[in-house]
Amino acid sequence: MNHDTDAKSQSGDLAAKAAELMPGLVADLERLVAIPSVAFPGYPEEPVRRMADVTLRLFREAGFTDARLMDVPTGYPPIYGEIRGPEGSPTVMLYAHYDVQPAPAEQGWTSDPWTATTKDDSRIYGRGASDDKAGLVAHLGTLRIFDGTPPCTVKLILEGMEETESNLEAFVEAHPELFDCDLFVICDMGNLRVGEPAFTTALRGDVACVVTVRTLEHPLHSGVFGGPAPDAMMALARLLATLHDDDGNVAVEGVSAGTWEGEDFHADDLRASADILDGVQLTGTGPVGDRLWAHPSINAIGIDMTSIAGSSNVLIPSARAKISMRIVPGSDPATELDALVRHLETHAPWGARVEVERTKEAPPFLCDTSGPGYAAARWAMETAFGKPVGEAGCGGSIPLLRTLQHAVPNAEFVLWGPEDVALSRIHSSDESVDPQEIERLVVAQALLLQRLGTSGP
Repeated sequence: MNHDTDAKSQSGDLAAKAAELMPGLVADLERLVAIPSVAFPGYPEEPVRRMADVTLRLFREAGFTDARLMDVPTGYPPIYGEIRGPEGSPTVMLYAHYDVQPAPAEQGWTSDPWTATTKDDSRIYGRGASDDKAGLVAHLGTLRIFDGTPPCTVKLILEGMEETESNLEAFVEAHPELFDCDLFVICDMGNLRVGEPAFTTALRGDVACVVTVRTLEHPLHSGVFGGPAPDAMMALARLLATLHDDDGNVAVEGVSAGTWEGEDFHADDLRASADILDGVQLTGTGPVGDRLWAHPSINAIGIDMTSIAGSSNVLIPSARAKISMRIVPGSDPATELDALVRHLETHAPWGARVEVERTKEAPPFLCDTSGPGYAAARWAMETAFGKPVGEAGCGGSIPLLRTLQHAVPNAEFVLWGPEDVALSRIHSSDESVDPQEIERLVVAQALLLQRLGTSGP
């Protein structure tokens, strides 16, 4: 039997095994979705700790018999484990996270977010069903295919605070030896559309600041002083408006922008996946892929001032907003934030006083796609999906990846997952996952481990 025929036979065997495993994996996903593991401050600790315990038990049963909750100074513990493969085999580290976003009722859920619900479209709905409990289940399926004995060395790191202030970066910096590997498999992404495989090869970074605008020493009666006396909220609104041009492009001098060379995300797909209201235009110009993954974006993600319920006929003396700016791959977060701060300090109307507090500098990330591990992953994904693999970006940022890159500079990265961009609605109401994406990903990961165990990195 030649190599191609043998690989095809092995692929068929793994696909059949994955199909057999799916009912159990779906049951595991339903069990995990039922645990409201929100690690944000102010939410109860018990569900998050229960989620950690249940996840730990599942992975121990799947083959990581030495998996354990790691001691961290603050927050919820990561789960770490290792299965030694044959002598001289490469090492792959699997990553996912067990915490989830909140699911407040005002988001507009049409089913209970803490009950995994299969609807007419065959997708499974619930908070974390996609981000990232489906990633946990994909790793479980990958280990179960090999009955807990994979063909190469496999390490495991499952984060408990990815959605909030991560404690894993400090843990990596304190214990870099635990993360020594040839390839990181980050299972917290997804294809642009179901059934169309795509690697995530670039992530925008994220910088943030809080801008405070002051115009008055104290509130003033709007009927007596309104007109000539400047209102701070109106000054803030005018300042925020200067951050974009009339088309919605970022208008901050000195902020970097680029061109996206990989798969594009069509405007109709974006409108559908984002549920943009009829008649509302997309912002910015150029291809959607450029706007999502190679151009900066700026949003005011919070505003402090008088609430409507507490309002009265007064001019506001001060108002403040938290500004988040996504920055493009290859840019320096400090330099980009400098440009944003400089703009805010110099564009306030009417001589309003402006103070800016810098709050975040998360770097972007760019994958090296030239290595043997990436080539093996591309073959595995093409084989599992039966289609050529594209490359997409991600508008979000995962600062942990740069920390891992510094800790293990020679390691490669593969970023994929079951969170299809078109329909998953992660962080939003009615988050969901297509179970076929989980199944195909299980096959892809198993093929990857099998090829690495046979041929090395």
